[in-house]
Amino acid sequence: MCGILFAYQPTIPEHELLAHGHRALGAMRHRGPDEDGLIVRDPWLVGHVRLSILDLAASRQPMPDPQERYWLSFNGEIYNFRELRKELATDWNFRTQGDTEVVLAGLCLRGDGFLDRMEGMWALALWDAQERHLRLSRDPMGKKPLYYRAKDEGLIAASELPALKRLTTTSFEEDLDSTADYLRYGYYLPGHTAYREVHEVLPGHILHWQPGGPIQQTAYWQLRVNGFQGSRADAQASLRQGFVQAVEKRMVADVEVGAFLSGGVDSSLIVAALSHLGIHPKTFTIGFAETAYDERAYARRMAAHAGTEHIEAVLSNLEAESLIRLLQDHVGQPFSDSSLLPTAAVSELASSRVKVALSGDGGDELFSGYERYRARTILRWYSRVPKPMRSSIESLIRAFPEPMAHHSRSLLKKAHLFLDILARRDGERPYVAPLLYSPGDFSRLAPTLSARGHAPPALPDECRIDDIQEMMAGDALVYLPQDILVKVDRASMAYSLEARCPFLDKDLVALAFSFPRTWHRSGFQGKKMLKNTFDAWLPAELWRRRKQGFAVPLHVWFRGDLGNHLEGLLSSVQHPFDSSYIATLLQAHRQGRRDHGYRLWNLYVYLLWRQWQGS
Repeated sequence: MCGILFAYQPTIPEHELLAHGHRALGAMRHRGPDEDGLIVRDPWLVGHVRLSILDLAASRQPMPDPQERYWLSFNGEIYNFRELRKELATDWNFRTQGDTEVVLAGLCLRGDGFLDRMEGMWALALWDAQERHLRLSRDPMGKKPLYYRAKDEGLIAASELPALKRLTTTSFEEDLDSTADYLRYGYYLPGHTAYREVHEVLPGHILHWQPGGPIQQTAYWQLRVNGFQGSRADAQASLRQGFVQAVEKRMVADVEVGAFLSGGVDSSLIVAALSHLGIHPKTFTIGFAETAYDERAYARRMAAHAGTEHIEAVLSNLEAESLIRLLQDHVGQPFSDSSLLPTAAVSELASSRVKVALSGDGGDELFSGYERYRARTILRWYSRVPKPMRSSIESLIRAFPEPMAHHSRSLLKKAHLFLDILARRDGERPYVAPLLYSPGDFSRLAPTLSARGHAPPALPDECRIDDIQEMMAGDALVYLPQDILVKVDRASMAYSLEARCPFLDKDLVALAFSFPRTWHRSGFQGKKMLKNTFDAWLPAELWRRRKQGFAVPLHVWFRGDLGNHLEGLLSSVQHPFDSSYIATLLQAHRQGRRDHGYRLWNLYVYLLWRQWQGS
């Protein structure tokens, strides 16, 4: 994978522009340690750092067309580039063998419509030096990042926020509406960042800009739901074929490709599909010393079943320096998903053996796998229980301390989590993403931010067929690109590893959402289409096991040194919080009455960011 840069800054001299470009390239060298390139023509520059996966000796970037009118900086992989190349060959004299020149030729010859023909993941900047016209684009699901700031007559863009900052000498200011969003969700809403006037290109969109003109951003792809024509057996046949093809396409590389293997259904299915293709890759797993969070036994079982060369390691404790480095040097803003840490650890492990790894991300959103979908089903039943009986049930649950065990190991833990969902229910209508706090708790946490926040994106009306379908679509369009894919991209690229996600193949996404929601979930059981289609592919115990997720033992960490560090940050860093409310959360957590680990982590990460921002 790679990193890209663009800058148009007419107010600074060329030598300063060049210096900015070199600093920005240096800030994202991890994304492309194999090669870099920078073209500077006052008042613009295009830059690139390269992780060589295809056409290793050629395909250097930034790549110009033969007349040097267009300059492309491209981060991604286009899996159908050979087919597209054949279509373009009559009108373009290709000089390289990789996918970058295919993207350049396609955009020059076919225009924006060519994006819809591309199958893969990408972020790109195409600069027309003659017309002074910039195009920025991201893939449909938002796997690859791209940030920009348009200010006065100029515009800067980069793959990561730390690199973007180095393209300018002006400071970035906190956007308090975005801060409110972060505290509610644990990440920023699509199109926004922690900083005022700094935005991200939306997934599935193309952005046009010319000096002195407005930003024009339009969608070239949209999620559609339902509409499958055929029987359930037809659907299973299509799913089997589409999934294997998605996995096979992502083996296109001139380097070795491995696979993450957590022991869950999604990553195990990818390894199983590779086995069906006759491929037995190296597989990689991170475990935990705490047995409730450790999935290595399941991963080993699947590795033995598929005949892979399996490599594992253990994440035994929190290394604060590793977290700070990930946030400061790669994410560049607060990010509340604590599984960033094990994802970085498994990426570091994999990068010592391979340059590309397949990942199971997207399976839960496409096939209704999250526990919150089951909770919503229970909520439908629970709402019909007489109110006095509901009050008695809730009082009884609250009378018992919330277990600190992982939710997969404790029915009482699940009951407490269900009460949290009840408290947040009104705030999640209409559904955008899971909230970390109920509206009342949020007002107590940050009174000055309770009325702030950006307008959430509107889901297509057809996605609101029922509440669970709405949740699946919201998670695919918000939670997935803003949380899961940010985590996977930054954690893997921190170690110069390219992560590929077969479940997020554009055609497979369309197929999964074309199925009626009832095919994915019946009663309390999710992922029915996956199980019915691929039941024989996995050992039976992997289908029977309780869903766990890539969680980390935050409850343990905050009862120890991490809780002390949080208290120190609260007293030393300027923040918008009611400190007494946070002290109450921390005290209840330490005393074992409530598990507030994920909320405390959300606050801890924000305060770390404020600290290294110099606030």
